[in-house]
Amino acid sequence: MNKIEATDYHGIVGVEDPRLSPDGERVAFVQRRPEDEESYTGTIHVVPIGGGEPTQFTVSNGVDSEPRWSPDGEYLAFASTRGEGDDREQLWIVPTGGGEARRVTSVVGGVTDLAWSPDGSRLLFTQQVTAADREMGRDRAVDSEYERGEPDPRVIDRMIYRADMAYVDGRRNHVYVLEVETALSNTPEPDGDAVTRVTDDGEPTDADVDYVAPAWGDDETIYYAAKTGEAADDSLEYELYEHDLESDAVDAFTETTGWIDSIDATTDGRVAFEYTPEEQASMRQTELRIHDRESGTETTPTEPLDRTVGHQCEFQWGPDGDALYFSTPDRGSRVVWTVPGDASEEPTAIYGDGVTVESFDVGRNAITYVQSEWDHPGDVFVTTRDGSETTRLTRVNDEYLADRAVSQPEAVWFESDGAAGQLQGWLLTPPDFDSDELYPLVVEIHGGPHTHWTTAGTMWHEFQTLAARGYVVFWCNPRGSTGYGEARATAIERDWGAVTLTDVLAGVDAVCEREFVDADDAFVTGGSFGGFMTAWTVGHTDRFRAAVSQRGVYDLTGFYGSTDAFKLLEGDFGTTPWEEPQFLWEQSPVAAVPDVDTPTLVVHSDRDYRTPANTAELFYHGLKKHRVDTRLVRYPREGHELSRSGEPAHVVDRLERIARWFDGYSAHHETPPALERDRDAGLSAQSDEADEDDTAA
Repeated sequence: MNKIEATDYHGIVGVEDPRLSPDGERVAFVQRRPEDEESYTGTIHVVPIGGGEPTQFTVSNGVDSEPRWSPDGEYLAFASTRGEGDDREQLWIVPTGGGEARRVTSVVGGVTDLAWSPDGSRLLFTQQVTAADREMGRDRAVDSEYERGEPDPRVIDRMIYRADMAYVDGRRNHVYVLEVETALSNTPEPDGDAVTRVTDDGEPTDADVDYVAPAWGDDETIYYAAKTGEAADDSLEYELYEHDLESDAVDAFTETTGWIDSIDATTDGRVAFEYTPEEQASMRQTELRIHDRESGTETTPTEPLDRTVGHQCEFQWGPDGDALYFSTPDRGSRVVWTVPGDASEEPTAIYGDGVTVESFDVGRNAITYVQSEWDHPGDVFVTTRDGSETTRLTRVNDEYLADRAVSQPEAVWFESDGAAGQLQGWLLTPPDFDSDELYPLVVEIHGGPHTHWTTAGTMWHEFQTLAARGYVVFWCNPRGSTGYGEARATAIERDWGAVTLTDVLAGVDAVCEREFVDADDAFVTGGSFGGFMTAWTVGHTDRFRAAVSQRGVYDLTGFYGSTDAFKLLEGDFGTTPWEEPQFLWEQSPVAAVPDVDTPTLVVHSDRDYRTPANTAELFYHGLKKHRVDTRLVRYPREGHELSRSGEPAHVVDRLERIARWFDGYSAHHETPPALERDRDAGLSAQSDEADEDDTAA
């Protein structure tokens, strides 16, 4: 059997967004794979639930996403970048009985949030557009050769003026309806006649908000939300709107707080949406609320459940509208629950114990979902509505896994000072593990901080690669993690560093009791909040021989002033830099730089606007100033999602650099430290151009 390597990333297929056909006989899903060093392909495949091989439904040209069946099953709508030079996603429709896909939009902002009306006559979507786009009609149709210019100078009026990997530059999210029959009868080059904007009249003074999470009610009713308040970017308050398409009447019918990712509604006017208490919202659990438009009453059916319907979770009404389905983290798994729409009973877990359930879709008799486990990175499954019978529909990586040695993690439960109850972690040993041998240890710390880790998901390849390199890998869910109740998630209030480090080191102590773990040859890494914690760790203990800190937050004041997520600091620490500057400095990893002796590699992305590079530069500068072995690696064109969806060559390069940095300080590897080697020695993904001009970090 071959060991898993970093370069295997090029051959690993991902599956996303499964959708059941209206007749319940087929599942459409997206299959995503690296195409070359810089890009991916995304194609839609269809698999029968009764057994049989998946068939490719769309051509391999660009990236396809969001497959959506028409209510009668005759068409499949999807978004795609095919044919667009600037990667703008456009709306396409293909007959499911055979025939060519038709592009039915050519809009300036790209399309997302696709949804069919109940009668199949219309499609809902959103796009991000400027006031000028709306005034000139570019949000309805634009020449495919049109390119937005970069502002020069860039004039900024908003608090949140950049997000993901781009500057906002005046764009706002708006909701649109496409008339399907008109669109399909248009010429091959869509002229915009089928597209109608339903949010505002296009005047900037009336449009300075983002309209999000659109959903259909009945055939003439849509719902959506928008932030309210004097400064929407500084607000956690949302207004929910009902829009009657026939009369064009808009009614603001309720408010909520927190973050709205989606809305789902029944045809009889029961609207489900997210609610997070505004006070300390970043730490609090997200609930689901249901507003009944007929009675005006609201219920919170998830209230009895001490779990959050927050980060990476979903919810959806069943097709008959009698029950709501949703997912939550739950003790190292991601689980699907159901609850009656009238909240007459408490939520019931129907599927997911011991596995990671990602996106799901509820049909009349079944639920389809993506599931990853310790022995595979993800496939499409289907189960009955009660979760009693489960079938695996795809095995997209079987050929790859057939000759790879995959290690099975072991659950580790341990005590930690101050923690109520045991904490959960996992230990992964090398594929050729021998209990009589001694192995170095890599400790991985998750981001968030209010998220959780499982035995699978997006870290599958990284954990398996490090284990194959001869390391025992340990990861855990310390206090602050979700999936164990709100009290545990809020236990790091005003103290990210000390509380989390106490728990991580308690887990390290527990695994180091194993005779095969070399406690003197331990290493630590993590990204985002895990990067914060890696830097905090090396400033407060010499327990580890080397560290790799990735896309981290190193100075809380600098982070607050540059991120699109400043509400995280306000919620978790209950303050701002103007109120307690000294306190925030003391809670920042850079404050402890003079105490760092651990060789530390710093990894960051140039276009990371969630944890901008300015605080990484400060941390790196401090390490250099204090003569700590360090190096700063910055990836161009990448954002905060580098490790999960960055350019394939960068994903591989990052993983190889982590392993190379640890190897150089490990007593179990006969490798000089990275700083004593050629910059690219042992790396596979460096370009010839970078080698020639010596720009590789």
